[in-house]
Amino acid sequence: MNIQLNYLYRDGSNYKNYGNIVFSNPENIPLQTINEAILSNLIDGEFFIAADWNLPELFFEYKNEDDHDWHEFQSVELTRKNSTLAKTINDFLKFIYIYKTIIIENTP
Repeated sequence: MNIQLNYLYRDGSNYKNYGNIVFSNPENIPLQTINEAILSNLIDGEFFIAADWNLPELFFEYKNEDDHDWHEFQSVELTRKNSTLAKTINDFLKFIYIYKTIIIENTP
């Protein structure tokens, strides 16, 4: 089965825009393993910048001065929906791990 990653953007006024991405899972990585891998790469265990993770940004059409770039991770789930990205969930997990360990943790 494929993996659906659910996330949202909450603007500075607390309005929310929800979205999801579906990855193929040819390696059959267990859902709990995927969830734990994502959680370990989030900012404060909850946030990420969608552009940094190569995910679609969920911003509203108009941006206010109190808005920000952070998106919130909600969950992952099994799905029969077709994948919406060419990369697999394993590719994605490797990418966010490398991004955090090489780029974020080595930035002064």
